[in-house]
Amino acid sequence: MATTQGMCKNCGSLIVFDNRDDKCECVFCHMVFPSAEAVEILENPQNYTFPNEKIEESAETRHYYATPVYPDMVEKAVARDKTTKTGDSESKDKPNEFEVQAKDVKAPKKLVIGLVAGIAAAVAIVVAIALPMYFSRKGMLDKITASIDTVFEGSVKVDTSADSDGYKKGYIVFGQTCQNVKIATKDEISSDTAKDIFKKYCDLRNKSGNFSSDADSKVTLEIYTPKGIYKVTSNGAEFKEDEVIETTQPSETSAT
Repeated sequence: MATTQGMCKNCGSLIVFDNRDDKCECVFCHMVFPSAEAVEILENPQNYTFPNEKIEESAETRHYYATPVYPDMVEKAVARDKTTKTGDSESKDKPNEFEVQAKDVKAPKKLVIGLVAGIAAAVAIVVAIALPMYFSRKGMLDKITASIDTVFEGSVKVDTSADSDGYKKGYIVFGQTCQNVKIATKDEISSDTAKDIFKKYCDLRNKSGNFSSDADSKVTLEIYTPKGIYKVTSNGAEFKEDEVIETTQPSETSAT
């Protein structure tokens, strides 16, 4: 069993009926008529005039459901509404007194003030927390950048100059506590050299941010070489061989 939608030939109301029933009945005016005609009227309501005559409710079997389901047919309903207009003063469009409009919904003044104050307080808290962290990291990064040559000196050749946007060509330092470093070099280095670079960077970071030596466990160093990548932590150096490795600066998106 399935339901079908149609439109009443008398009052123009939307109706729902069993698609197996050859007749349908309007739940509003009780007009009983062929189901096929109701479907046709719904498809082309502009071609019909709805007389709105009073129909006596008959005792025959009802041809509708107790709980009607209204389809989402705004355009057709509008067309039907225009068709029923007779042009006299009583049929002119009138605002729906039961429809809730934007102008009817007004938030209490105290509620609006409370919301604004709450949002302002939340923003102030975020700023109060974020700004000190930002300036702390920036100060630490500036100190590390100023002495970064000491990390590479005697171990590996790294381009420490900057491009037109200010990004370093051969390395990048990122993370809230500058705990992550990526380096690109054309040199082939050993595992011991990678560990030495890691130790030098940790010493520079600890000095720049007043960290203790146990902070080294948070540092991760990646060295991109022509034949692979060294990933170095306080636990040691791990080498992943890759014959196709670009020795250019790691992208900024990988640092976020």
